[in-house]
Amino acid sequence: MGSRSLSGGAASAGVPARGAVQTVLVACDLDKPDVRTLHNELVPWLRARVARVDLESDVRALVERRSALSLAESLAGAPDLLIVLGGDGAILGAVRAFASTPVPTLGINLGRVGFLASTPVSDWREALEGVLGGEGVLEPRMRLVARLGSGAQGKAGLEAIALNEVLVARGTAPGMLALGLSVGGKWVADYRADGLILATPSGSTAHSLSAGGPILFPSMLGMVVTPICPQGLSYRPIVLHPDSSVEVLVKESSGDTLLALDGQAFHPMQVGDVVRIERHAQAYPLLSWSKLDAYRRLRDRLGWSETRYRSTDG
Repeated sequence: MGSRSLSGGAASAGVPARGAVQTVLVACDLDKPDVRTLHNELVPWLRARVARVDLESDVRALVERRSALSLAESLAGAPDLLIVLGGDGAILGAVRAFASTPVPTLGINLGRVGFLASTPVSDWREALEGVLGGEGVLEPRMRLVARLGSGAQGKAGLEAIALNEVLVARGTAPGMLALGLSVGGKWVADYRADGLILATPSGSTAHSLSAGGPILFPSMLGMVVTPICPQGLSYRPIVLHPDSSVEVLVKESSGDTLLALDGQAFHPMQVGDVVRIERHAQAYPLLSWSKLDAYRRLRDRLGWSETRYRSTDG
């Protein structure tokens, strides 16, 4: 099995060594024609190189099945490598499935953006040759743990893990929320807004970016607090220390309020409820293609100009 020492930050995560990958799980949605075409090429290629290749054709079913396992069962059934064919949504689902027992994960991009599913579909062979040969590039991704409880009654509630973001937002009803933000037990501000996003560096290029938040380098540590459509032009995103303990209190709501994790898990909140967000102790081991650095991903995904200016004297 490949190295999976993931507690703590980036320095403690490991890349599978040459020959260490013997079991591979390929997760994808075979109802999509382009995914099926790639699957039909990739799976035989893998079976010629590793001892075992398993297929999961429904990522949601994978999440449900693994969520029901004990920690011991989850560890026993974990592959050496997880390959996800699809976009960032598929990656987020697969990461949820292995939230308690992270495994090295490579995403081959068949989606629209591909910040997490970073490997271009045209280069999957070269990328996988590198990973199987011990030359994978590790990008340990900081995660968040959110704990939902009732501020009025002090009862413990939901606990969940997010790779991209924790969102507190209004539901379908019109009107704004009043949300109180505290960090380390100190009150920061009250927001009247459509919601607040607590994003990791991975999530800084997702919903938070659309709401005006900054881009953080994917392997760095930090939390971004980004208000969504705040009532007041002075409210701006804040970048917090990664070890901050953050609380968001629902003070007022004209309708339903939702706690959302990575845009895939949704839980109702009420006035008086508090969600506490902290850095998770384990980074998630995403792998990337060695020829596709984070800056190239930004240029490609965000459509930045690739014009290079050279000095006239050089």
